[in-house]
Amino acid sequence: MDNKKALKKQMAQNNLHFNKALGQNFLTDDGILDEIIGAACLDDNTNVLEIGPGAGALTLRLAPRAKKVVAVELDTSLIPMLTESLSAYSNTKIINNDILKVDLKNLIDEEFNGEPVRVVANLPYYITTPIIMKLLEENPGFESIIVMVQKEVADRLAAIPGGKNCGAITYSVNYYCEAQKVVDVPPEAFVPAPKVWSSVIKLDLRDNPPVECENVNHLFELIKAAFLMRRKTLLNCISNSNTIKCDKETLKSILSELGISETIRGEALTLTEFAKISNMIIKRQSV
Repeated sequence: MDNKKALKKQMAQNNLHFNKALGQNFLTDDGILDEIIGAACLDDNTNVLEIGPGAGALTLRLAPRAKKVVAVELDTSLIPMLTESLSAYSNTKIINNDILKVDLKNLIDEEFNGEPVRVVANLPYYITTPIIMKLLEENPGFESIIVMVQKEVADRLAAIPGGKNCGAITYSVNYYCEAQKVVDVPPEAFVPAPKVWSSVIKLDLRDNPPVECENVNHLFELIKAAFLMRRKTLLNCISNSNTIKCDKETLKSILSELGISETIRGEALTLTEFAKISNMIIKRQSV
């Protein structure tokens, strides 16, 4: 029996249904599962936090290769099936919770004794960005994050700040880590099949950010404001922002001092240029 038929049979035997509201598309392609395992670079000393194990296809590959696997699953109805499937592995624990509500530091301390952890996740498309930003901002000791996301989002995450396909999240990801695409995934690799292609992306956490900034929150608010109206210039976006509070003349002066054109759009700036603008705005406001 192939993986798709086996999954459907397993779901039917447990009287379970795929939950569209939770964005459930379960990966069944052995080749893609192997690609994810390869990207995770597992050994006997590797701790893994899996987000959204679904029916457990990936968890069953992680368990025999890792030191410990903790899988956080939101769908309560899947827990009995997951528990049964993973009963042979004493190094695996299923937690029924919403990852967006989990205190990551407490989780890492309690389940992994504060040791380094690698994250593996097949993320629901509708909450991809909130989960990724939570992982990056709260990072309690992650070494890397391997996630399955919509291909369009993966292209944005792996883009070069200031280059093609970049968005506000490109800069946030680049600040915290180095991103690389692992593999593109067709719809037929899932059950049920989504309407779009997906991609596996690997984020390697940096020891230190690539730029110096006075206030990280201010930097990200600046970037967010610059992308709210992509067709408008940086000058217009920032001077009209209620969060940055920098008038047009002050910003003109800052851009001139940095040798940046007044007609430039936010998407054309590098992370370093955003950091310099943020630092100078903070400096002017403190005078």
